Amino acid sequence: MPNKDLLKGLIALDIGKALRALRLQRGLTQEELADRCELSKGFISQVERNLASPSIATLMDMLECLGSSLSDFFSKKSNEKTVFSPQDMFEKQDEEMLKGSITWLVPDAQKNSMEPILVELGPNGQTYTMPPSEGEEFGYVLAGTIYLITGTERTRLRTGWSFCIHPSAEHYLKNAGKTAARVLWISTPPSF
Repeated sequence: MPNKDLLKGLIALDIGKALRALRLQRGLTQEELADRCELSKGFISQVERNLASPSIATLMDMLECLGSSLSDFFSKKSNEKTVFSPQDMFEKQDEEMLKGSITWLVPDAQKNSMEPILVELGPNGQTYTMPPSEGEEFGYVLAGTIYLITGTERTRLRTGWSFCIHPSAEHYLKNAGKTAARVLWISTPPSF
């Protein structure tokens, strides 16, 4: 038996308008969403104008690419969490990183316009190589010394230094010292 609240949400919601609002909130063009969902830009446009209806599976794919879910999309709740404790955060020893870990400071940050993470790199550790993007990235070195490598350029940053880039080339961070390094790294749109 379908959930009554979900059915009420379906009836009351203009799906196309809500999808468009969610896409714009995430800072994506129709083409970018189409690429992420492996759909055509024309189909995205038709759905947003309520000229086409996506299947449930396609709607679920679209919502996943927008950092949402069916239940969140059709929910009337607006009490979004704004404060996070260490228990809310997620740490991952990333196998693509050499001697490092990533802590996601905001759960489900992909639904937001920005994604803050804490990068910890052991001696000689480095992040994986990030591809060029149209977004922006900001970093603040909390401890240690790192290299910011963008394309062929290598810049040394110490504790208290920061960087802000519009990554037009592959880039990554590398620990430049003999002690652990910690960097607060924020990207918009989310890319981690």
